[in-house]
Amino acid sequence: MCWLYNRFMDLREIIGASGAEVIKDSDIAGNISISTDTRTIKNGDIYLPLKGANFDGERFCEDAINKGAIGCFVTDNAYPENAKVVLKVHDTLETYLKLANFYRKKIAPKVVMITGSSGKTTTKELVYSVLVQKYKAVKTLSNHNNEIGLCQTIFSCADDTQVLVLEAGMRASGEIELLSRYAEPDYAIITNAGSAHIGRLGSLDNIAKAKCEITKYLNPAGCLISHDNERLRRFNNYSGEKIFYSLKDVKILSQSANHSKFIYKNQEYELSVGGEFNIENAVSAIEAGYKLGLRHDEINKGLLSYQPIEKRWEIEKICGFNVINDSYNANPESTLASVKSFLNLYPNPVVVLGDMGELGENEADLHLKLGENISKIAPKNTTFVTVGELSKNTAKRLGGFEVRSFENNLEAGKYLKDNVAEGANVFFKASRAMKFEEIIDFLKGENKQ
Repeated sequence: MCWLYNRFMDLREIIGASGAEVIKDSDIAGNISISTDTRTIKNGDIYLPLKGANFDGERFCEDAINKGAIGCFVTDNAYPENAKVVLKVHDTLETYLKLANFYRKKIAPKVVMITGSSGKTTTKELVYSVLVQKYKAVKTLSNHNNEIGLCQTIFSCADDTQVLVLEAGMRASGEIELLSRYAEPDYAIITNAGSAHIGRLGSLDNIAKAKCEITKYLNPAGCLISHDNERLRRFNNYSGEKIFYSLKDVKILSQSANHSKFIYKNQEYELSVGGEFNIENAVSAIEAGYKLGLRHDEINKGLLSYQPIEKRWEIEKICGFNVINDSYNANPESTLASVKSFLNLYPNPVVVLGDMGELGENEADLHLKLGENISKIAPKNTTFVTVGELSKNTAKRLGGFEVRSFENNLEAGKYLKDNVAEGANVFFKASRAMKFEEIIDFLKGENKQ
């Protein structure tokens, strides 16, 4: 991926913000870009080599200089002789975060940061769609919601950016706190605290505590906008304004596959998508809009302009039936909510379920419980298809329905292609690791294994 970096830091600012030891210096005037990728480096950049379990960017310092970089960061005393600037730091990722934080403060946009067990990317897109009606705004691209993605997003801002909408992901405790520390949000949104990552964090309490880390560096004069969850109320220590919301606060007037109309706090709003979970996510965007001074008509226009992004309620017509792909991620709560919305909105339903990941030692029981919960809400004409070992447990609790279970995506794709009637609606939900796009590619004829 090519990120555009703006030139709004000079060398003295870079040295000061990074706390680097100056090994080699030159009298270089003007603003300088930071680049972490030698493939897209430009003349005059400073190269910041990142490191990971399977890569060491510091091996490419000389390549960066030969491609036009004026200098580089290093973590030891080895550096290219032809570099004009060499700055030594202990940790290059920490340096990247420090520089991003400096730049965030320098251009001083209002920062809205979003996290949650599910729905955070959709909520980020909804918030952006609303706020861009009034402000010059920048958002996290796709789901680039880790430390590197945070820095990339901040550095992609022009110096006149007014609002920055950031998504914060996590796989372990402490990660959201780290992102909050360097983003210093003015407004924070927690979409929910469900069982995603329970295998890593051990309990629902620990998950809620991890989500509440977003408030650690939240502006005391800002606002926390949170799903009305007992654990989120209990574990957040934010002393500023707090707004708690849920679907219980909403009166739904109408829903279809491509439209929703609802009332929230005596005002009417519309979305160009269906699904109760989309309405609930939209409520947090409404609250963010009002906190940042938007009018009702601006907020409603923003909600109507929202369109789902890849693998999040993505609708296509394939093989004569409608495919609704919501297979970017899955946990028991998000799967039940999205299946419920699908069944409420679409006739002739076929539900394709795959394994849900990172659920820990109780993963089999959680898949069983999901099947039990879905069986209570599904009309009897629903056909279910499960893929994967864990989802066989879900199938066990779907008694009274037509259910087919398969070991892999190819088998499931062949069944769907041969047995689903024209005009049916087929819904896909699974964790990302299941790669359900393989089934969809097969149906399109793009995967003929």
